[in-house]
Amino acid sequence: MKRFAFILAIFSAVCCQAETGYELWLRYQPVSNAPYATQCKQVLRSLQVYGTSPTLTAASTELKNGLKGLLGISLPLGSNGSVVLARPENIPSITPAIKEKLAKAGREGYIIYTTTINGSKKTLISGNTDQAILYGVFHLLRLVQTAQPVHSLDLLSVPRSPLRLLNHWDNLNRTIERGYAGFSLWQWNNLPGYVDQRIIDYARANASIGINGTVLTNVNANALILTQEYLLKVKALADVFRIYGIKTYLTARFSAPIENGGLKTADPLDPTVRNWWKQKVDSIYQLIPDFGGFLVKANSEGQPGPQDYDRNHADGANMLAEAIAPHKGIVMWRAFVYSHTSDDRFKQAYEEFKPLDNKFSSNVLVQVKNGPIDFQPREPFSPLFGAMPGTPMMMEFQLTQEYLGQSTHLVYEAPLFKEVLDADTYTKGKGSPVSSTLSGFAAVANIGNDMNWCGHLFAQSNWYAFGRLSWDHQLSSEAIATEWIRQTFTNDPAFVKPVLHIMMRSRELMVNYMTPLGLTHIMYNGHHYGPMPWGNTLGRPDWNPVYYHKADSVGIGFNRTSTGSNALSQYAAPVRQQFENINTCPDDYLLWFHHASWDHRMQSGRNLWDELCYRYHSATDSVRQMQQQWNALQRFVDTERFRHVQQMLAIQASEAAWWRDACLLYFQTFSRKPFPTGYEKPAHSLEYYKNLHFQLTY
Repeated sequence: MKRFAFILAIFSAVCCQAETGYELWLRYQPVSNAPYATQCKQVLRSLQVYGTSPTLTAASTELKNGLKGLLGISLPLGSNGSVVLARPENIPSITPAIKEKLAKAGREGYIIYTTTINGSKKTLISGNTDQAILYGVFHLLRLVQTAQPVHSLDLLSVPRSPLRLLNHWDNLNRTIERGYAGFSLWQWNNLPGYVDQRIIDYARANASIGINGTVLTNVNANALILTQEYLLKVKALADVFRIYGIKTYLTARFSAPIENGGLKTADPLDPTVRNWWKQKVDSIYQLIPDFGGFLVKANSEGQPGPQDYDRNHADGANMLAEAIAPHKGIVMWRAFVYSHTSDDRFKQAYEEFKPLDNKFSSNVLVQVKNGPIDFQPREPFSPLFGAMPGTPMMMEFQLTQEYLGQSTHLVYEAPLFKEVLDADTYTKGKGSPVSSTLSGFAAVANIGNDMNWCGHLFAQSNWYAFGRLSWDHQLSSEAIATEWIRQTFTNDPAFVKPVLHIMMRSRELMVNYMTPLGLTHIMYNGHHYGPMPWGNTLGRPDWNPVYYHKADSVGIGFNRTSTGSNALSQYAAPVRQQFENINTCPDDYLLWFHHASWDHRMQSGRNLWDELCYRYHSATDSVRQMQQQWNALQRFVDTERFRHVQQMLAIQASEAAWWRDACLLYFQTFSRKPFPTGYEKPAHSLEYYKNLHFQLTY
């Protein structure tokens, strides 16, 4: 028990850090490669900006500050600068080649192009909006930060998705639901009069990776955010975000007409309710003319919604869509629903939303979690992706590591994101990946006022990866990780290579020491921190771990085939057929779809029990190897950041062993099989682990 008391003490300390400290990836450290720095200085000598706006000012300031830090140059402004920031209408003697490129750029895309203007060689950063130019500036700085050539550039970058949003689960008292990085950045008591510098840095960081929207408030919404008092505070934030191309969104509590407006109903078909929302929306746009719209959680986990009035989700969403449509706003309606009406929680979102395809207004997007349950270490993709071709769909990932070790485990999530985005839905035949079904991206933020922003230094990489992938989902996890490492630490290959290895393995290791082979949702009830596969005390079955693993003397896993809950019927035939057959179902998803015998032969040749033991033990051993790898890199990292990661890895290694021992001892009571020889023995008895109890806020 002392070990866990120590772990929790460290965890608590991490969540109470000061509000200033580490920079993000925008560190702009001096370039250590002298020949490369000299080459950059020859190209990036001075700056010329065509046009004036707050966004162009932010772009030129960022470029000047960045190059001053990286190259030690002042980058003077002038009428013949070697770096030119300009929209196409302002480019002197614009060439057909540049026109052609910018015609493909759209509103947010940009070019970085080495060209000749007025007889002089220039590095042109251009786009059809000032926001696009700002994105281009951050790209140029990223090239210098990562030591890429800048003397002859021909780059066109266009986002593949128009909506790239962070969802903050921040409450008005500054606590954060499922937040593990301190308190909210939004200092409501000080707004609108005082805007913290961290708000500006937050906006800069998001712009640098292409994020163009932020939802400020928790999906378990508070109607107070829609009052005039709070909307004035929201306006102060929106005025900052606008400069960096970020639209502001809010969560709408469905019962706000009752709580704020004094109405007796929130029925979406009631004319007085519809008029109340119209007037409320109009008042928001008077304050915030570029307000993005609403994110709504309704009839889920106790939140009010249209079903309270015998209406459906489309009725509720379309009411808000009607109010916001004149202002070109959008409604993002979450599909995270589950009630007692389904025999398998896996199926519920599909059962409620699939029949509503083509019934939502055109400015409504249905926002769907990446998997059918709830942000687990590994889930199959949600069967809703591709199943509603007449409805815009939005992906919802989770950066805050609710089920992934929270802020104490190093888990690089880009491989998880890519696994889902690249999965083939077959809804339009072979070659119909999840990414092709999407009209936008959202991610539950992992950001707070901790001095390193995200609780764990490496959790910053997940924020970074989400932005980069929402801009271009074809980027590889390796390329994104490499960018982040080089910008955050150093370009030295002796550091980059081993840290890249750590990051790329981390998610798979976490799956294997927590929930291997398709096990899922076996965490502690409530705070979801630590193993509790024996959990069976909560009021409804699907809140309990035993509901998901169904271990017995015969085997383990949830039968979702045609002989079980038949959840697989929600997928296209090729996906269904692969998962339905226990011999073709990938081992990583086996227990998601099958109640498999303890003696089932796995692809490795081991039986299921032995494979389970192998996964838990090998992953735990590998986390210890991660510790050793990090310890060997001390000379590359400042003491504060090195010790932070070192201590977190010690916690992670200890907790991997906790997961391994608690889960295997529990599942052994059903398999009645011995542990294979050669493995480390559990540190304690099963009863010891069952008797561990601790409280965390969530």
